[in-house]
Amino acid sequence: MFGFKYDTVLAVLMPFLLLPAQAGAAPLVNQLADHPSPYLALHGHDPVAWQEWNAATIARARQENKLLFVSVGYFACHWCHVMQRESYKNPQIAALLNRDFIPVKVDRELNTGLDNALQTFSARLQGAAGWPLNAFVTPEGYPAFTVLYAPPDAFRTLLTQLSARWESDRAGIRRLASLAAPPPAQRPTDAPLTAARSEQAWERFMTGVWQEADGLHGGFGQVSKFPMAPQLSALLDRQAQQPDARLGEFLRLTFDQMAARGMRDHIGGGFFRYTVDPDWDTPHFEKMLYDNAQLAVLYLRAATVLEQPRYREIARSTLGFMQDELRDARGGFYSSTSAVDAVGHEGATYLWTPDELKRRLPPAVYVAAHRVWHLDAPRSFDAGYLPAEYVPPTADERPLLVEAARILYPVRRMRSLPKDDKLNAGLNGLALSAFSQASRLDPAYRQEADRLQHFLLTRLTRTRDGRLMKAMAHGKILPDAELEDYAYVVQGLLDHADATGNAQSRERARRLAQTAWRLFWHEEGWKRETKPLLATLQAEPVLDDGALYSPSDVLILASLRVQDPVLNQQARRAARWRLPAMEQDPYAYPTRTRVLANLQPD
Repeated sequence: MFGFKYDTVLAVLMPFLLLPAQAGAAPLVNQLADHPSPYLALHGHDPVAWQEWNAATIARARQENKLLFVSVGYFACHWCHVMQRESYKNPQIAALLNRDFIPVKVDRELNTGLDNALQTFSARLQGAAGWPLNAFVTPEGYPAFTVLYAPPDAFRTLLTQLSARWESDRAGIRRLASLAAPPPAQRPTDAPLTAARSEQAWERFMTGVWQEADGLHGGFGQVSKFPMAPQLSALLDRQAQQPDARLGEFLRLTFDQMAARGMRDHIGGGFFRYTVDPDWDTPHFEKMLYDNAQLAVLYLRAATVLEQPRYREIARSTLGFMQDELRDARGGFYSSTSAVDAVGHEGATYLWTPDELKRRLPPAVYVAAHRVWHLDAPRSFDAGYLPAEYVPPTADERPLLVEAARILYPVRRMRSLPKDDKLNAGLNGLALSAFSQASRLDPAYRQEADRLQHFLLTRLTRTRDGRLMKAMAHGKILPDAELEDYAYVVQGLLDHADATGNAQSRERARRLAQTAWRLFWHEEGWKRETKPLLATLQAEPVLDDGALYSPSDVLILASLRVQDPVLNQQARRAARWRLPAMEQDPYAYPTRTRVLANLQPD
């Protein structure tokens, strides 16, 4: 995930015959000091002269005939911080970047459309994607090459090679970059909406699920484990509609393992982003708002569908984490907590030594923790042990572990936990769905949902035209909301309306949905951004699911819930489109499978 193919560099990159740089151009200076994005602000004092991703930066690249070096990351990304420490704070590497490239830093949570396009390019070119993602882009906006994490010596060598190649063969790099661009999109073709089509989509999706499913540990894949909320949501739909013993067993195993092992924080609630092993034991320690909002909803639903009432307590503890650690006084929720503490130690916030546990816990509580948390096993982390149910607790041990969490949580809150306090519209739309649905379980969540609804409609919606803003950070508004923001906020408002009867939420959802269709959909398909700057971006007939639900399909599902015949008609029209990509990889399109199941046949 973190390497790159050095011998591919010269074969893939080929420079333009660019005009010589104009004499007298002002030197680049770092533009990110005091940026409202916490992630970008972290880079504000790097010796690299970071620029923002905007039209002016691309214009300067064209003026100076230089490759753009576009580095994409996010606040909670461990390896992003490692590469900053090793390379971007290195004066020699910074000098290379500043002299030979136009360096650009991107917060992927503010430019999800750009990030998605570069991730797709990297996966196609090198068979790997992830963060930090560093892309070399021609001045015309064509990605030419990508590298993920690289050690400083290797990264310096790569920069030197690319710079020399650009000077000697700019036309070649331009040509290869344009050839690597996706072919022009074909106009989507319609296919009738029929019950047979919907069932065929389910059958293909389930075939993909069983190919990916880990029947021993739950979840999907055999290397690392991610929560895969879109797939799990679709499977809960299927189990609710057509109960199946095999699927029910797999889902219970998956939800049990996620809750019991190392992906969940057993002291403070909430889920880490993923585990690096297939057993759910060893997490990367970042916690994301979007994961926790989605998982809270899934556990609430799974409690009913799988007849496991205890899952509601997992949902409660997840919502509690969001309220305790991510809630902002203005009503919104922060984007994430970091994987590293204030001095850069990964996971140290969450880890304990046996000596400290023995000192803080009553003897009987410590004995239970010692057995269940496997404190006699070799350490997986230098700083200590992660509390998790590595051994299933007995009925007598469960209340003792609850007592351990009660004692340790106040102690842990005294430890450093850096946070990305950016308030993203779309991610808060997911949180609104979670608290709205939870209000049916406990009226206490109604107040949280109401506060969040008010925040979205007053602080992140523009008064003059009702347009949605991307985010708020450090008192500043960041404009240019993307399709995912509209889709998740519309969905959240409808969930709020359904749970509370709030007529304003339903009407504002309808108006935002109308705006979203106007901005992001046309006859050729969907776009993620209103003003894409990357030359390779083009409309797509459907956006696939990733860590988050497909924004195009979320908007379609939401539009079917609104009492608006025009929105209903648009949703049905977009859902009719035949999707060759879905036929090739149905596992990647669970939300479209749900769309087809929710539509009445033509």
